[in-house]
Amino acid sequence: MNNKLPRFLRPSMRLYFILLVFFAALTFVFGPDDTRAVAYAEVGVIILLALYTRFESKRRAAKLAVYIESVTLDRDSAAHSSLTLSPLPAVIFSSKSCNILWSNDLFRSLTADRDRLFEVRVTDLVPDFSSDWLREGKTECPRVIAVDDRNFKVYGSLSRLEGDERGGDFLATTYWVDVTEYNKTSIEYAASRPVYATILLDNYEDLLRGLSEREKSALLSDIDQKISNWTGERDGYLCKYDRDRYLYIFEVRHLDGILGDKFKVLEDVHACVGSGGIHATLSIGIGKDGATPFEAARNASLALEMALTRGGDQAVIKNNLDFVFFGGNAAETEKRTKVKSRVMSNALGELISDSTNVFVMSHKNADFDAVGSAAGIVRVAKSRGVPAYIVMTPENTLSEQLIAHLRTEEDYANVFISAEQAMLRADRRSLLVVTDTSRPEETESPALLESIPRVVVIDHPRRAATYIENAVLNFNEPYASSASELVTEILQYLVAQNSILHVEADALLAGIVLDTKTFAIRTGSRTFDAAAFLRRLGADTIDVKMLMQSDFDTAMHRYSIVRDAQIYRDGIAIASSESNETRVIIAQAADELLNIAGVTASFVTANNDGAVFISGRSLGGTNVQLILEKLGGGGNQSIAGGRIDNVSVDAAVERLQQAIDQYLKENA
Repeated sequence: MNNKLPRFLRPSMRLYFILLVFFAALTFVFGPDDTRAVAYAEVGVIILLALYTRFESKRRAAKLAVYIESVTLDRDSAAHSSLTLSPLPAVIFSSKSCNILWSNDLFRSLTADRDRLFEVRVTDLVPDFSSDWLREGKTECPRVIAVDDRNFKVYGSLSRLEGDERGGDFLATTYWVDVTEYNKTSIEYAASRPVYATILLDNYEDLLRGLSEREKSALLSDIDQKISNWTGERDGYLCKYDRDRYLYIFEVRHLDGILGDKFKVLEDVHACVGSGGIHATLSIGIGKDGATPFEAARNASLALEMALTRGGDQAVIKNNLDFVFFGGNAAETEKRTKVKSRVMSNALGELISDSTNVFVMSHKNADFDAVGSAAGIVRVAKSRGVPAYIVMTPENTLSEQLIAHLRTEEDYANVFISAEQAMLRADRRSLLVVTDTSRPEETESPALLESIPRVVVIDHPRRAATYIENAVLNFNEPYASSASELVTEILQYLVAQNSILHVEADALLAGIVLDTKTFAIRTGSRTFDAAAFLRRLGADTIDVKMLMQSDFDTAMHRYSIVRDAQIYRDGIAIASSESNETRVIIAQAADELLNIAGVTASFVTANNDGAVFISGRSLGGTNVQLILEKLGGGGNQSIAGGRIDNVSVDAAVERLQQAIDQYLKENA
């Protein structure tokens, strides 16, 4: 029987009949009158062939049924009934042409298949079906197949045909399992999964300060009403469980609607004004994809923490893989207290005292802020008699002048070491302090970060989606101007003033001056307090100015980049360079563009070590962090940077322009 089976798989006659009808029509229409009889004869032959083909098709189908019957009869009764008496729709077809060779009554009923003149393909009856998965060696169709209003899961296998010498065709046998009800239940289950949202009125105390009890009650009632109106648009449970905190539980089916209105409640609540003209702001943390309610609630807590470390006034969604950010466009205002600085300082002091040695590490291509903050931590460790090292290769930084300035003091003769040397000196009681970054992939040595279990993070940019987890202490202040400002505050609590070297004061002041652009950007009252403290320690502003000077050629090259800049959108300037530029020149060019009247945000793109580096600057109206986060970068509202690998400068500029357009559209 196997030798006879290939004869059942003869090619479709459909094309042949079409050609015959076509030529008969040509003869009838264009031929001479004496050929009309020939045309009629051709039509007659076509009809006879059609009848023969129909008869032969039925005969072949009957033979195939006999073949299937004979094959299954050779096996046990269960196998015998697997095809002929199957309770499931079943169909056998050619894997090459998809022509149906045999199907049971259930499949014919399912597809409303009738006796036809020509061969029928499975894809003719079920357009959504493809047999590619069978040829890939799979036994289960990877997706659900829709037939009218029913859904089916298809299982099957291929059998090689004996006598098919070329081996190009196989016999495909498939079973169709109705999963309509299961699919509906599965969809409903996925749509009804709980989503937890924690809502925080994050400037509660500042908002109510100086108001009478009646005014407080009216303002809070207005805020409660706006939140209630927002949640009332969809089914869910809203509970105010603290004076400034709300819990909102809803089904995931409503999340698209919340994303569609871009968390309109943030703007609604922002319209509420309290004491001194302060606008109310919300931070929302949403947790989804939790296997249990506990996991969803934990994701919501992590999302709220992320929103707060990025400055508040925004919403963050946390799933099992990543964070998604919304909002965060309002101008940042200082919300720091000395209480937190003192608590963090004391905790850091205890960790250092309990360590055998301290390693300080920052981001790759360390700038003045990275070096200055690292020097401050070294001073804290030395004041407690704990050996301290800065994990940094001076030749690979942007701060060689500052490092040389520190090395004029004997205390810094052997402080700078490589990551490999740090690995050899580390033990289980070592402490690693990471400054000026919280992203593990940006650190000087991710391997060292993974090797030392006790890690402290001191950072000021708004937290990105990837960050150092499981840190024993995390001092992240998005309202601080720089990491050097935070470390300066720590020094005030942990180190006697007379033990701080003037070169360390210079380094810390240089870090603050760099990140604030000489106290022009992201400068709060605490920034000036830190600078005044460093001046009292002997920091020399002239020395700092000289450290930040560039040579004549570098300055001219920087101006050449600025000269070729163009205004892309109102107030947004973009400059680019095909040359290989240092990060210092790229950043300085972006700073220089802000000195042009009418420019409120600037971006400079250039080749840098085989990749394209982007530096963004803003006077505050445009959030350059949100723009560069779309390209994998980060930073804060006024200063941000990013790196794109394996692209040209022109391609990077095009992607930057798309990110700017998307940002402007989202915030229109």
